[in-house]
Amino acid sequence: MLTVTFNGQTQTLKHRLTVRDMLDYMGLAGKRVAVERNGHIVPRAEHGEILLHDGDSLEVIAAVGGG
Repeated sequence: MLTVTFNGQTQTLKHRLTVRDMLDYMGLAGKRVAVERNGHIVPRAEHGEILLHDGDSLEVIAAVGGG
């Protein structure tokens, strides 16, 4: 088990996930988002490659359209 913080909320995971897996788990798959992991921006091309570790902190901002 590992614990990560997602937008200020603690999440306990049974196994390691990639950033993309975590976005899917949180219902954000396919949405336009910006992801910061431990203070560093994660490029969209790397979402499927970067594994989360115990104690990681993710901040996710969803783009909102309008006009």
